[in-house]
Amino acid sequence: MKKILNTPEGYVDDMLSGIYKAHKDMVAPVSDKLRCYHAVKKTPGKVGIVTGGGSGHLPLFLGYVGQGMLDGCAVGGVFQSPSAEEMYEVTKAVDGGAGVLYLFGNYSGDILNFEMAGELADMDGIKTCIVVGNDDVASAAKGNESVRRGVAGIFFMYKCAGAKAEQMASLEEVKILAEKVGSRVRTMGFALSPCVIPEVGHPNFTVGESDISIGMGIHGEPGIRVQSMMTSKEIAQEALDTILQDMPFQPGEQAAVLINGLGSTPLDELYILYNDVAQILEQKGIDVFKVWAGEFATSMEMAGASISVLRMDEEIKALLSKPAHTPFYSNPQL
Repeated sequence: MKKILNTPEGYVDDMLSGIYKAHKDMVAPVSDKLRCYHAVKKTPGKVGIVTGGGSGHLPLFLGYVGQGMLDGCAVGGVFQSPSAEEMYEVTKAVDGGAGVLYLFGNYSGDILNFEMAGELADMDGIKTCIVVGNDDVASAAKGNESVRRGVAGIFFMYKCAGAKAEQMASLEEVKILAEKVGSRVRTMGFALSPCVIPEVGHPNFTVGESDISIGMGIHGEPGIRVQSMMTSKEIAQEALDTILQDMPFQPGEQAAVLINGLGSTPLDELYILYNDVAQILEQKGIDVFKVWAGEFATSMEMAGASISVLRMDEEIKALLSKPAHTPFYSNPQL
């Protein structure tokens, strides 16, 4: 294993210290708790939005805290849930009097700890509610959406919920909007190589040198199957066939598309993939409102990518177009 680090045990805290030093104008730790993270600017009367999860997925989750998106984040070790206490500390730090929305991926440890954090916040008179992202179509069949994993499609939920909160919407309104966006996004990913958790020192799963794992999760969770490597066109076709069967579009409808690299996939390859995605969507009469290509939800140095498709309506289009500025993501007014 070769990584730029000092000690495996210090990996997460050293990374966080670097973020705080580089972006001190936008984010800061909650007192001396490095793994509790909040935006420097706080708007009284605005709904706070808090996320969280394991480290190793930058820019998810930490990277989306800032203007027009999230207000706080709690992170654990690599691929490990943060504690309920850390989530609670972030909740107190971001609360502006209008309540706090917990918005995070559908993983059991995160759910349990956010529920406990919400109970602690309730005793302080802070109202909270939970919305989970569950966009990974490969992780459960249609009809079992409640057990699907949350992956890169949560980016759209962050962006739209953050813009809604900036409009000084109520906690219930922000929650309903986040749920709507979550119901309209689907993601399918594929892995070409494993990754190495620093404290483990070796890959925690394997992908054969000439193989591709279709539908593998961002922690190495099993996908649909492993097979011989496919072309970009074949990958795009399989992913879109699965997504559009699960969430059919009518010709003339609009979509937003996210082409997400998992950590070590060159940007060149992501645009090759989008070229094929765009051709397929055009053939189906689906108009692309906007496309994002890059690293939005990674898995350490895993090679591979995911494709997310969001069905648009006028409200979602307007919210996606609002400005946002965070350490890892900036969007001018579209």
